[in-house]
Amino acid sequence: MLRRKITATLEKWKNETNRKPLVIKGMRQCGKTFIVRRFATEHYKSVIYINFMLEPDKMSAFQGNKDVETIPLNLSALVPNARFLPGQTCLILDEIQECHEARTSLKSFQADGRFDVIATGSLLGVKGYGLNRQSMDDMNSIPVGYEQLVDMYPLDFEEFMWANGIDEKVIQTVKDCFDKESPVPEGIHKALMTLLHRYVVVGGLPDVVNTYLKTKNIGQIYNVQRTLLDEYKDDMVKYANDTDKPYIRECFESIPKQLAKENKKFQYAVIKKGARAARYIGCLQWLEDAGIICRCHNTTITELPLAGNAIDDCFKVYASDIGLLVAMLDYGTQADVLRGDLLGYKGAIFENLLADFLHKSGSKLYYFHKDSGLEIDFLIRREGECVAVEVKSTTGKNKSLNTILKHPEKYHVSHAIKLGNYNVRRNGSILTLPLYMGFLLKEPYDDMFIPDIDMSLLLSPTPTDVP
Repeated sequence: MLRRKITATLEKWKNETNRKPLVIKGMRQCGKTFIVRRFATEHYKSVIYINFMLEPDKMSAFQGNKDVETIPLNLSALVPNARFLPGQTCLILDEIQECHEARTSLKSFQADGRFDVIATGSLLGVKGYGLNRQSMDDMNSIPVGYEQLVDMYPLDFEEFMWANGIDEKVIQTVKDCFDKESPVPEGIHKALMTLLHRYVVVGGLPDVVNTYLKTKNIGQIYNVQRTLLDEYKDDMVKYANDTDKPYIRECFESIPKQLAKENKKFQYAVIKKGARAARYIGCLQWLEDAGIICRCHNTTITELPLAGNAIDDCFKVYASDIGLLVAMLDYGTQADVLRGDLLGYKGAIFENLLADFLHKSGSKLYYFHKDSGLEIDFLIRREGECVAVEVKSTTGKNKSLNTILKHPEKYHVSHAIKLGNYNVRRNGSILTLPLYMGFLLKEPYDDMFIPDIDMSLLLSPTPTDVP
């Protein structure tokens, strides 16, 4: 049974007073249903589970009146042994994007407060939250302000370490070395570099991870990945707008070729000769909303805020899970990764690896590229600064990075991080880290607080009596 970080999010939500219905969205097969059902079983006396994709007849319970007297009564007639116990019931609405009325009913459940609701959906980004909403019904069904939205991703590298039985003390040692900028003990370092290459091959989709843990067989791992890729392609045909259906798959299948270029900027002409942005921009949005890809936007300048300086129509595209990218390549690439025998494509794989790390931490992705050839793989916010991040599969100098660091008055960057096949060390303004430490680059926003204000400075002085 895989340990997932989102369990802590569920527990925190359960302990809140006046909690809103929880809506978990994420790409297909990232583990949403399994985690939610396990959590509900462990924390509630009564669990009522509905999957609108598999049980469309249950949609009728949400038609008509949306009050929390009518809906439980309707469900009791449709779901055998359904028990609605105030304060002890969790109603799970799986694939909720299929039932607009159920989305609308979340407002009533939040206002009533007797029953907890957790909704999940693999295509919520496409049907209801993304730019490509299917209809006005989708837009009207979103109970804005009455639900708590949470993103869920495939396993990240730390969860992959848990799955492989890596001791918490070892993981804490790595975190301490990261914080103190001290080398990781050599035995741990070598073991985690080996495990990292397995993560590149396997990725974080639970079915694939479980197949790896059970079999350690590359062929079986690859078969599961290809089956999932086929399911994603089926979704492209089933759920996309009719005008986009013939083009979304072409867009998706071009990703390995896009990353093979020296300039990895997404170019529509790489999809096929004569392709234009107007035809494919909606297809990219669909893939992003479905959680299958993540975009990394170029910025006009290397300074904060990164989102404010992003260029909307200039971006790179990565697979949101590193295992999917490797599965899209020739069979046998997996063995090449494990042996370290990759040639020119190695850079693309390790760039996508860091995109995987950052994306699964909930971060937006940014890079910097100028026509002069100046380019930085990633830009991140760290400790209130814009920090340049370079991914190198081997050691070596980086001309662009050195140029930017030599001119902080122009580029507003004073620190940089290089990730590669080496241990922790610092050389002036450059911190080098082993690739596996990429999962630690997230800014710890949860620990940030607004400082108190000395209100005495703002209060009017006490008036004195005038004799």
